[in-house]
Amino acid sequence: MKNRIFKKILRSLLLGLVGTAVFATFYFLWKKAQPVLTVYEIVELRRDTVETKTVATGSVEPRYEVLIKPQISGIISEVFKEAGQMVKEGEILARIKVIPEMVQLNGAESRVNLAQISLQQVEETFRRDERLFDRGVVSGEDFNLSQAAYLRAKEEYANARNALEIIRDGITRNASVASTTQIRSTLTGMILDVPVKVGNSVIQSNNFNDGTTIASVADMNDMIFRGQVDETEIGRIREGMPIKLTVGAMESRVFDATLEYVSPKGVDRNGSIQFEIKASVAIADDAFIRAGYSANAEIVLKRAENVWTVPESCVEFRGDSAFVQILRREKPGQVFEPRAVTTGLSDGIRIEIKEGLTLGDRIRGAAIDPNRKS
Repeated sequence: MKNRIFKKILRSLLLGLVGTAVFATFYFLWKKAQPVLTVYEIVELRRDTVETKTVATGSVEPRYEVLIKPQISGIISEVFKEAGQMVKEGEILARIKVIPEMVQLNGAESRVNLAQISLQQVEETFRRDERLFDRGVVSGEDFNLSQAAYLRAKEEYANARNALEIIRDGITRNASVASTTQIRSTLTGMILDVPVKVGNSVIQSNNFNDGTTIASVADMNDMIFRGQVDETEIGRIREGMPIKLTVGAMESRVFDATLEYVSPKGVDRNGSIQFEIKASVAIADDAFIRAGYSANAEIVLKRAENVWTVPESCVEFRGDSAFVQILRREKPGQVFEPRAVTTGLSDGIRIEIKEGLTLGDRIRGAAIDPNRKS
């Protein structure tokens, strides 16, 4: 008896589950077959400014940066300045101790000795001729020749002694102000780098060698932006265009700049042709831009001010024509009709509308996601 009742209950449960499953399946299929009602955002005409831009990446650097080179080889004995300090033109940066080459030193000493011997001999002859000239024994012509020979020998001795002092000390007694052992700045500005230290050997700058850099000095009040522009954009830019320069290291601060140079020749960089550009930067009084800061330059190619605009996503393009969907009925269910419009400049987000719309027209925008939280 109990088994029979249990079987009846189990049969009823199974039939109920099967019926529920069939009902749920039919409901799901019916729900899926119902048309989905899409709701769109409604936008209107708006006054705005539309710009097309190109972005160039590069860095900010001084227009004038000078590498200070020595005019004599030797060892750094003193360094008076360090990076970051201001320096004036002619101010001493470092001093060099000359280490003479023994062959040159020996030759210079020998020339001094020979010049001294020659001077002594000529001087004795000149003093004798001078006494004889005073007595009227020697003619004035012979005395003048003797005097000229003495003066030449005296000058040769002085030159030989100066050459010895330059080789041995790097300086002569008569030219201490123009000493080549004192490295002076050739520019008024800021010292960017001093790559040498006391004890370093340095090589002089000559026709065969650039020489060792003692310091680099730059005028930090005259800065330029140097960057690269792709060949697809270079044809639309020209000298004199305004630039907005964004310096990332300064909390993305923006500076005004003016394009002043566009390279006539491109360079292949990673498979694309890049052209160099330069722009003068207007630096505010409260800003200090360090040399080498990376920056992005926005160059305005075209600009349309105070024009009627709509989001570009609202415009449908079919061939050479452009259309927007105008709202005709909102309830029950939105109804739109297409209308041809004439478009102008676009920045990729908003597009200029020249003809086809009037103020108050309600235009279909993007579809509203029903799952989006407002």
